[in-house]
Amino acid sequence: MTSPYITSLRPVNPNDARPDQKAVLDHAQKQVGFIPNMYANMANVPAVLDTYLHGSDLFRRNSGFQPAEQEVVLLAISQVNGCRYCTAAHSMLADKKSGVPAQVLKAIREQTPIPDPKLAALHAVTQSMTRQLGKPDPETVRAFLAAGYQETHLMNIILAISVKVLSNYTNMATGTELDERFAGYRVG
Repeated sequence: MTSPYITSLRPVNPNDARPDQKAVLDHAQKQVGFIPNMYANMANVPAVLDTYLHGSDLFRRNSGFQPAEQEVVLLAISQVNGCRYCTAAHSMLADKKSGVPAQVLKAIREQTPIPDPKLAALHAVTQSMTRQLGKPDPETVRAFLAAGYQETHLMNIILAISVKVLSNYTNMATGTELDERFAGYRVG
């Protein structure tokens, strides 16, 4: 899905950024080791990037989800929102960093049944919450809880959805160009 409107905003170059933009880009550089194109676009409004970085960090550190589960959540949201940039980026992270089993990542990317029942329940409830604006299907929630998750995990999915709204919507509004390091995971 493409955005019918792409802003005329351009990525912020750290070398000629305003002080508030430079500060948040420097923080991002320290956090991830490079400035993804998405971050350079988000820095047009430093509060967007700052909020994204803070929320992402809290989700990663405090959600109660293992790294593979985190990527399943972030991929599920990005797919529902139609964000190709984040789907590619999280696919690379799932494959290279977070330990998502190859057959699970393949199923998520191809939108076929996920072979791991627990990750399938996590994916399903996340997509339901995203599609239905925080009102997941009760049966999907029951399956999620039966898979071993807690209701607090649902709240952490809400945190992830909030963070992904910032990134997914920014990417679609600005037409963010996919970074070379994610190119092998391009979708659509």
